[in-house]
Amino acid sequence: MNRRRLLASLPAAFAASSFAAGTDQKFRVAIIGHTGRGNYGHGLDTMWKAIPTTEIVAVADADAKGLADELKKLGTGKGFADYKAMLAEVKPDIVAIGPRQIDQHRDMMLAAIQNGVKGIYIEKPFVRSPAEADEVIAAAEKSGTKIAIAHRNRYHPVLPIVAKLIADGVIGRVLEMRGRGKEDPRGGSLDMWVLGSHVMGVAIALAGAPRACTAGVYQDGKPVTKADVKDGDEGIGPLAGDEVHARFEMENGIPFFFDSIKDGRLKKPAYDDPASFGLQIFGNEGVIDFRMDQEPFAWIQTGKEARRPVLEDKVIAKKVSSHEIPGLDLIAAIQENRAPLCDAAHGRQITEMIAAVFESHRLSSQRVTFPLQTRVNPLTML
Repeated sequence: MNRRRLLASLPAAFAASSFAAGTDQKFRVAIIGHTGRGNYGHGLDTMWKAIPTTEIVAVADADAKGLADELKKLGTGKGFADYKAMLAEVKPDIVAIGPRQIDQHRDMMLAAIQNGVKGIYIEKPFVRSPAEADEVIAAAEKSGTKIAIAHRNRYHPVLPIVAKLIADGVIGRVLEMRGRGKEDPRGGSLDMWVLGSHVMGVAIALAGAPRACTAGVYQDGKPVTKADVKDGDEGIGPLAGDEVHARFEMENGIPFFFDSIKDGRLKKPAYDDPASFGLQIFGNEGVIDFRMDQEPFAWIQTGKEARRPVLEDKVIAKKVSSHEIPGLDLIAAIQENRAPLCDAAHGRQITEMIAAVFESHRLSSQRVTFPLQTRVNPLTML
């Protein structure tokens, strides 16, 4: 598909925010990082240098050396050791929250909202529990703050193209969706949190909101018990399980399966084989295969045809991977007073899907429905 046809196929959010001419308005961006505790995420600091309608005015980092290095790297902005002091003094339009450790996310977002920011761009995963998501969303709705989450795949322009292929029946009747995590040494529950969240985000984009979940979580081949629960990496909080198997009922009626097993990923030389980290949509006349962290992002195979990319465009792929398109979408969301493509509600759905896996397991793999009645981490209730 050439770029002209691609642009014509995109929803207004992509066309307006990602490729239209910029405005003269400059949005003042402040960056929150934490060297040694999640740093600046996957480029949530440098992304703004590629967006001409923004200017970086301040950086906060509790680590003195990390702050000095960051200011040197960016070549702009004023440095602060305390992000709350930065927000109070600078009063930015947009705050980028970079640390990957999510135990910091709630407090950082609430502080930004309380200081009147127009938009927040935050590293994934979103927050640690549905309760935290509820609190942040309520505060943002009251203030009018737009929150966008750095699930880059959600902003990829191949998604509306795939949605149309499915709607047009190109792969026939859709039977199921199957997702897997990266399944490296983090495989299981940690993988589900930090990488499976990408897969869940794509599933929601194509199949709608989750309606119910049935799941089991295992440690060393046995069902997880209270004795297995420990403090997880990445600031996740209570965590257990090196093996996860879950089935979700989605809004469009198509079942979505998610699985992750520690060290289950294919070994070299087939380390990046299409059978690993991603999402596959099975129809009775073909398969669409999403490869997370790879480009082309989506592949299709129907009938006797060879497997081929749905879209190949290196320029667009770079704009997605560098967070330029997500950043532009957040700016457009502020200007147009609409939700970003991957907003806080989307983040809450993903957080709730993860919590539902543990809740179903806690209830002996019973079917649990959304919204979850249990808003805290269910592992604390084993």
